[in-house]
Amino acid sequence: MYKNYKVVVNTAAGRRRYMQYLIPYIVASPIVDRYDIWVNTHNGADIEFFKQIAEKFPVVNLVWQPDGVVNGNESINAFYKACVEPETIYFKLDDDVVWMEPGLIEKMVQFRVENPHYFLVTPLVINNSLSTYLLQVAGKIRLDQYYFAESSHPIFWKNGFFASALHLWFIQNYLKTGKWNELHIGKKEMGMTRFSINAVLWFGDEMRKMGGKVPGDDEEYLSCIYPTLQGVSNAWNGDAIVAHFAFFTQREELDRMGILEKYGDFCIENWAKDLLMKKISDTVQAIMQDVESRRAQLESVPSPYKRVPPRKIPYACIKKFIPKTVLEFLREQRLRNRKTGFIIK
Repeated sequence: MYKNYKVVVNTAAGRRRYMQYLIPYIVASPIVDRYDIWVNTHNGADIEFFKQIAEKFPVVNLVWQPDGVVNGNESINAFYKACVEPETIYFKLDDDVVWMEPGLIEKMVQFRVENPHYFLVTPLVINNSLSTYLLQVAGKIRLDQYYFAESSHPIFWKNGFFASALHLWFIQNYLKTGKWNELHIGKKEMGMTRFSINAVLWFGDEMRKMGGKVPGDDEEYLSCIYPTLQGVSNAWNGDAIVAHFAFFTQREELDRMGILEKYGDFCIENWAKDLLMKKISDTVQAIMQDVESRRAQLESVPSPYKRVPPRKIPYACIKKFIPKTVLEFLREQRLRNRKTGFIIK
């Protein structure tokens, strides 16, 4: 609870390889009344992980896809129908948010309450196209040229090499040094524009006005269409920071560079210094180890959901027939041919 508001965090889940680093932040927060994990996967090992997490942490509540169908992002919209409780603040976090500054949840809920006129509010997100744009224009990061603002920017959103450089810039200069507050930029409003909703808060009372019905692309509708129709804006709390691991366009390169492991090592090392966080982290890691030891068996368990045949993407099947050495050669060619030196300082 916070000032008579119930606080509900939710995550469309998901992948345990990321959530092992997200969950401790949430279950440790003293103001979170409930953590809804939206089970939106067919993977039996991930589902078992979520079940064990719910058994260990009473604040965790598993929410099953209401229509009994899982189809990636396309089956997420049905979950919003339950996010309409009165006097409730919802904080939706992507499953691959892998770091939060201390007190982030409390800081964002306070910001939400103090700024009720915005539809969505969000922290500053490391590896989010428009957040990167804000860091650029605020002079917090020096890039090789001016990059325009767009949620699906070819560099800020799509380019895995840039994302890797951005994460390393943040980890080395601000995370490990404890100087992330030097990136704070204050409150920033936005309107009539889409942004990646990696970490957003809304009021249940506001979502209830639309009956929890989110048509089409949830990100486009919630961040742009609905607030535009209502004549309201969204806002960043630029004095609160989280790190978002990857968009699908970036994941291959970030995995190759071991970025997730760098965040994981930092989190676990720091949690070890706090008795409560160490206990939570140790519990989560024990569950991870148990699930991993039975992964093949768990992944063979039939899905509780109906499957939707994937849409065929032209030429997508060709990649699996190309030898790994050829793919690596092509990747190296892209690396050599790309424009390097994105970040100056």
